[in-house]
Parts: sequence; structure tokens; C-alpha cells
Amino acid sequence: MHTRPNGSFVALITPMNSDGSVDMAGFRSLLDFHRQNHTKAILIMGSTGEVSMLTPEERRTIITETAKMPRGDMLLYFGCTGSNTQGTIDLVRYAKNEGGDGAIIAAPSYICADDESIVEYVLEVCDAVDFPIGFYNNPPRVKTDLHWTDIQRIAAHPNMVVLKESTTRVGQVAQVCRAELDISVMCCCSPNLGLVIPTMALGGDGTANMTGNIIPREMAVISKPWVSGEDAFACRSAWLRNLPMLHFAYAAVNPVSMKSLMAAVGLPAGPLRKPLRAADPKLLEDGIRIVRELELDRTYGYRLTR
Repeated sequence: MHTRPNGSFVALITPMNSDGSVDMAGFRSLLDFHRQNHTKAILIMGSTGEVSMLTPEERRTIITETAKMPRGDMLLYFGCTGSNTQGTIDLVRYAKNEGGDGAIIAAPSYICADDESIVEYVLEVCDAVDFPIGFYNNPPRVKTDLHWTDIQRIAAHPNMVVLKESTTRVGQVAQVCRAELDISVMCCCSPNLGLVIPTMALGGDGTANMTGNIIPREMAVISKPWVSGEDAFACRSAWLRNLPMLHFAYAAVNPVSMKSLMAAVGLPAGPLRKPLRAADPKLLEDGIRIVRELELDRTYGYRLTR
């Protein structure tokens, strides 16, 4: 039986040096930061990690190098979606062989395949490599939007361990939770989609989030599965308090807001890959104001120079 992730599953940025190369020392620092701040699992090279702009060689190097880094009990997953089925299988197999804990896959971008084709793709990947695999249902990025009945089919595979849902349909999450599938049910942390509180209330296992890049302790509270009323009230309180930061994180295309703010507060981040550009100065000022209002500089020792 594969380990199923729960709690706060943070989609990490890809830190870069000033020349645009991948910052491996930055990865080590960020993994230490999350291990110390209650993150339960990390996704490297998701959409937050600018994966579509990394070369195949960079992707393999990142897997090889980060899999060697200390992570304690924190699970380390890699984004392994390729441009086609065989490419995805090859990268999942590589992640397994290099010592990762699991892989996240989505529908390949741009091709806009029909749902049945994507179900077959997921099952073929799961058949090919005995490794924990998660599926990211992310129609804003790839157009494909699997129905809950499709999710039920892929969840039956013993290698499928987690679903990240990024639709706006609470009803879909309810159907998935009602089916009591043998997978962890997680959702995107976007306040615009509005799935977090409903997902946790319906019995969800956590959030697969990107705002945890800057507020990991708070996202750990928000993402803790509810086993008591105390968990529910703590989730609600943390969600409402941190709502300004959650909205900031999604105020520009992912990961522009998050990566720009991380650089501004002294976390390893570096530049974005072109054609993405750093956050507009006014937007960044809003982020820094929110950091101060939430007293994150005190909580995490963030350096504010503005």
C-alpha cells in the first residue's frame, strides 16, 4: 500500500539564480524551511514551479539533486507531466528511480484531448510504473475537466493516491468524497475557486496549495483534516485571517505574485522565466503591506526593505 499524502501539500516555486539558472542551494533552503514549518508534502515542478519553461535536462537534474536533499518525514513529489503518454511514463519512472516519493500528473497541455483519452492516459501511466501517483484536474491550464465518474475510475488503480481538484464545482468534490475512494482528496487554495472550506468540511484530506510558499504554518492549519470541532474552527479562523494573502497570491498568473513576494522578503526565489515578468510594483507593494498586516515578518523573520 502506498502512503497517501494529507495536510498541506505545497507546490513549490523553482528558485533561480540571477542568470536564470536553477538555484539548487535555494531548493535546499526551501525544503528546510517547509520541513520546519509543518508542510506535510512538497510538489516540485508543478505549474507553480514554472515547469513548462524548464528544459528536459533541467527537469531531470532537479529530480536527481533535490531527491538527495534532507526532507525528514515530508513527502517529496515531482511534477512529471510530459507532452505525451510515453514522455510522462519516462519521467515518472525517472522520479521513482532517483528516490522521489511520488509523482503528480495532469493532462498534457495544449492538445485538448477528450476525457476518455485522458482517463486512458492516466491508467496507462499508473500501469507502467509502480509508484504513488496523483492526478491534477486543472481545466484552466489544460482545458480537460474530468467528471467525478472519471475520477472514480482512475481512483480504483492501486497506484493512484491523490486527487487535486481545481474546478469550481463543490458538487464534484462532494460526489468524490461520498464515493469514499481510496485516495486523498485535496483542492487548490485559490479563494476565487472557493473549494477549500467545502472540501475540508466534506472530509477532504488537505490542500494542494501554492500560498504555502509564503505562509506554510497557516496553510498547515487550514489543511489539517477535520477530526474535531477544534480543527474546523481553527481552519475557518486561519482561512479568514489570511484571505488577503490568498487573494494576493492569485492576483497575477501563477507564480508571478508568489515568486516576486518571496524574493522581496528574502526567501530564495530569483527571477521568473521570460516571458513571465516580475509582479507590477503596485501589486508587490500590496503584498508587502499584507505581510506587515499579518505580522509575517515577525512569524518568519522575513526581511522587508520597502
